[in-house]
Amino acid sequence: MAENEDVNTLKRRGRRRLVGAIALVLAAVIALPMVFDSEPKGSAPPVSVRIPGEDETGFTPKVTPKTPAVQEQKAPEKSAAVERAVEKVPEKPAPKIEISVNKGLEQPALAGEQFIVPAGAYVDPAGVIEKLKAAKIPHYTEPIATKQGIVTRVRAGPFASRDAAEKVLQQLKGLGLKPGNVASKS
Repeated sequence: MAENEDVNTLKRRGRRRLVGAIALVLAAVIALPMVFDSEPKGSAPPVSVRIPGEDETGFTPKVTPKTPAVQEQKAPEKSAAVERAVEKVPEKPAPKIEISVNKGLEQPALAGEQFIVPAGAYVDPAGVIEKLKAAKIPHYTEPIATKQGIVTRVRAGPFASRDAAEKVLQQLKGLGLKPGNVASKS
């Protein structure tokens, strides 16, 4: 029996050593490549992204581009003087304005106050513009950004007198539009 106990003890020790050896091999297979890897895989520099909300103004970069402009030197100095001018990035692009002028109506005067009649703001102004062209009413459009998206403001004019604008206001009502009141163009 003593011999039987020694055999069981030796088997247990052997199993423990085998399990320990397997654990060491697994640890070496997993840990050593991480230790000897020169570049860690997940260490990319952080990227900061800011998405503006719908009601915020246009995008303005944090760093503005600079262009060098050489300054004239009056007297020789030890260091050269260079003046840097900063280019200003426009906040919003200029709106596209379409102007259609017809010969049958009164033309706006170059000097003095001018008047317009708001015809409305539309997502798709094509139908209204066609009505204005068919009636030979001078008009122009302006794209406007709103919370719901871009709409196009349609205005009749400009007119040199309030009377001419009032006549066009009545014409627009006759075309089935719901124009606003006559306003001075500013």
